[in-house]
Amino acid sequence: MNNELDEKNHYIPWFIIALMDFVTVIGFDDIIYNFRNQGLVALFTWVLMTFFYVIPYNLIVAHMGSTFSDEGGGITSWMRRTNGDTVGYFAGWFYWITELPYVVDVANSVIISAGWILNGDGNIQSHMGNAWFGILSAFVFVVFIWLEHLFKNKSLEVMSTIGGIAMFGMTVMFVIMTFVGLKQGRPIATHPFNLQAFMPKHFWSFRFLSTFGLFVFAMNGSEMAAPYTGNMKHPSRDFPKSLKMIAIMTMFLTLFGTFSLGVYFNAHHLPNDLKMNGNYYAFQLIGHQFGLGNTLLYTFTVTQLLYDLAQLAILLDGSTRIFLADVNKRFLPKQLTKKNSDGLPINGYWLTTAICGVIMALGGLLPKINDIFNWLLDLNGIVSPFATCFLFWAFMMLRRHSDQFKTPEYTYIKSDKLGFLVGLWMFGVTFILAVMGFFPTDSDPKTFATMLTLNFAVPAGMIILGFMMPWLAKRQQARGAAFSVRGWQIITVLLAIGAVAAVSYGIDVRLFAGLAALPKLALVIVFDLLAVGLVLLITRNGRKGVSAA
Repeated sequence: MNNELDEKNHYIPWFIIALMDFVTVIGFDDIIYNFRNQGLVALFTWVLMTFFYVIPYNLIVAHMGSTFSDEGGGITSWMRRTNGDTVGYFAGWFYWITELPYVVDVANSVIISAGWILNGDGNIQSHMGNAWFGILSAFVFVVFIWLEHLFKNKSLEVMSTIGGIAMFGMTVMFVIMTFVGLKQGRPIATHPFNLQAFMPKHFWSFRFLSTFGLFVFAMNGSEMAAPYTGNMKHPSRDFPKSLKMIAIMTMFLTLFGTFSLGVYFNAHHLPNDLKMNGNYYAFQLIGHQFGLGNTLLYTFTVTQLLYDLAQLAILLDGSTRIFLADVNKRFLPKQLTKKNSDGLPINGYWLTTAICGVIMALGGLLPKINDIFNWLLDLNGIVSPFATCFLFWAFMMLRRHSDQFKTPEYTYIKSDKLGFLVGLWMFGVTFILAVMGFFPTDSDPKTFATMLTLNFAVPAGMIILGFMMPWLAKRQQARGAAFSVRGWQIITVLLAIGAVAAVSYGIDVRLFAGLAALPKLALVIVFDLLAVGLVLLITRNGRKGVSAA
């Protein structure tokens, strides 16, 4: 019988699940981001975060996944089972929507990788303006999101395995070549390069601590594998193995990767665009040092492109599953619960498209592409830790009421009281770091105010939209339609005006008749259409021939 079941069902090995999840957890670029913020001190922070955050984080996820191995919604299921349907909905909503800035960030990275392949440099600003950058990024994730129905589990396995192994392999090669170079007596860029250089001088400064949110963002995401436990043969036993493998790979990547960056970059004088182009600069430098020219650069660029595409596939598929797989339908407008013939939440993808478009358009308020890239990273360092707080809250409630749940095959900390305290520690640290992340860490006086405003505005919009969904669903249930025709027309006009005002900010009116303004105007039109589409999606009745929407 088991053999027959094995033939009918396609089981994913635990190490493949680990590689699928690895592409959403850590990458070489995550090391670059934090090296730009802290320099060599980032190594100290990685060590600190590894033992006091990464290891307990992954083992908590392993415990939760083992306990709820039959649930398909990840954090949504865990919060619903431990806190009720209402809290489960908000956990699923905020976890899903806080992934979207990262989706935009990954789409941007695809354009940057393509720029390196086509132009051989990272000066993307000289090849296109902000508007074209936004339009091309939108094209990437829109095309990708509408190809999701082609990416069955087997396709996700293949893409993620290739991307995960390639990125890990390139990083290992970078580390090995660094030590080979040191053994050959090649120079070190950072001076002094001693133990004191790796220790923080002002550990308790607000500026220093405000950068920790990006470390949380770089390390979290292992719970993204939870929706795939149903594809494992022995989920309660094998899922913890996947999480332990991820933790080991993360430790290697972060510690040795940061050390190697200090060898090739002067940590006291880092390039302003290091977050956007640092990983490419690194392989360009090491390739030239070993007489390989740009061979390693182009090899890594292709790897980065595959890695980013794998990230998009897992993020769009996994996060949408977490949100819609186990949320009580009474909290959502009925359009969002609709699935196509392949069982995919088609209108959920529409909503993803609209929200990502709005985030990209808001980034267009900043003067340079590098500023947009840095702001998106800072935004991820805020919203991602806030969403992770739900995980630790669910763990705390599980340990507080452990008698109400099955005993997992894998248990992280046998004592429920100690387990609760560890969960409380993780919750408190994550929440504080998320709050401190509102302070822009990589801005200049010209962009500080805009970034700070956007850092508050975008999370506020996420919260408002999250509360609107149950309200709209309730209106639909009571009236048959959320709004009248006149109501949705008024809302659409207001959104359109706001869209035009936001996206056209900074356009020189003298250019409206010239070709130079066309990309910016195209972005205005795209933003307008997204705003109108979003309103129609969440307010229409869904029945043909009705006059209310």
